[in-house]
Amino acid sequence: MSFQRSSALESQPTTWRRDDDPQYADDPEFREFSQEISDKIFSLTSQCSQLSNELSKLGTKKETERGRERIKNLTSDTAESFKQIGEGLKRITNWPDVGPSQKYTQKRLAQEYQASLQEFQTLQRTAIEKEKASASAARAALEDQRSPTQERSEFGGLQQQEQEQLRLASQDEVDFQEQMIIERESEIRNIEQSVGELNELFRDVAVMVREQGDQLDIIGEHVETTYDASRGAHVELTKANRYQKSARSKACILLLILAIVLVIIILAVVID
Repeated sequence: MSFQRSSALESQPTTWRRDDDPQYADDPEFREFSQEISDKIFSLTSQCSQLSNELSKLGTKKETERGRERIKNLTSDTAESFKQIGEGLKRITNWPDVGPSQKYTQKRLAQEYQASLQEFQTLQRTAIEKEKASASAARAALEDQRSPTQERSEFGGLQQQEQEQLRLASQDEVDFQEQMIIERESEIRNIEQSVGELNELFRDVAVMVREQGDQLDIIGEHVETTYDASRGAHVELTKANRYQKSARSKACILLLILAIVLVIIILAVVID
């Protein structure tokens, strides 16, 4: 090994850096798309927070028709957003030619999406329970409302015309309340259907997370092996360089001793 080669080896960095490996460099398109997915997942968190706030009012004095309408719209819109983002997540999970850095991003996004989806599914179940309770209470109240009208008609204390007006007015209210209850029950069925669809999506994401975890374990072992091999090679080269320096030093000392002996011999010959 030449002195120049030894110097070149000695000047090499002593630590392995992940950024030095081209397979860790981010693909600009991948980075942009993954950021887009990340932003959308964050917006899902905000939607879930709004839905949770509205659901807390159901069954209390703060419950209103407008509030139930917001719950309906939020539940429907958020479920649709999860489906759309799920398609984007599948695309980024199947991104071609990704390195370890991109794989870590894939797993992080899948885990964040899975956590948000799980939270939304919990809110959906809460919505179903509260909507069912509300619909049952409304139907019970409707039955109670029918009874007084029937009782009044039996007494015959009112004139026939007044009785008819009361009956028609009461019937209109009953029909309106009946229609509202039917709409609530229809909305409950829609939420239950959405829960089933998102359950399937949740299973798909769980598979993605598990597969990404397995791949990252393999990559981690490969990176660790590469690092150990690189470090080991550098250590061996450093030892070789030190050995060469030691050999050169010993050679210089030996030459110096030979020179001194030669000088002594020459002086002895001249003096004689």
